[in-house]
Amino acid sequence: MNIKLLKLLSENARYTLNELSVMTGLTENQVEAEVKEMENQGLIRGYKAIIDWESLDSAKVSAIIELKVTPQRDVGFEQIAETIMKYNEVESVYLMSGTYDFCVIVKGKTFQEVAMFVAKRLAPMEAVISTATHFILRRYKECDIDLCGGNVDDRENYSL
Repeated sequence: MNIKLLKLLSENARYTLNELSVMTGLTENQVEAEVKEMENQGLIRGYKAIIDWESLDSAKVSAIIELKVTPQRDVGFEQIAETIMKYNEVESVYLMSGTYDFCVIVKGKTFQEVAMFVAKRLAPMEAVISTATHFILRRYKECDIDLCGGNVDDRENYSL
């Protein structure tokens, strides 16, 4: 496993074999073979573009949903996470420490659509004790990518 190669791909998955070869000191064939092996091993799970949805007219609404749950006997949190992951509205699911057990990132077309997903799908789950919904109002950085692009918040600062 080549950690340097993984770091380079996580920075920019569009590097060419030639560019990766120069940056790692490997031949193009070696780079190609290592990437293929890491994909086969499941170390590289996929490649994805980071989109600044807020700059489009058809922007999506996203929310962070915190879930407090009762772990299930013999399977703990795994079964709950697997159930939540199956919903198309769910982008990410994380088990976390603290007051809540899960952090679920949800997307939808409107605030109401996300709220109804939480009310009709997540909150009624048998294991769910409580939820807290936090709508994402603006993304500044995602997956190490600066989404500001030089745009400055045009709200003025006021001191009282």
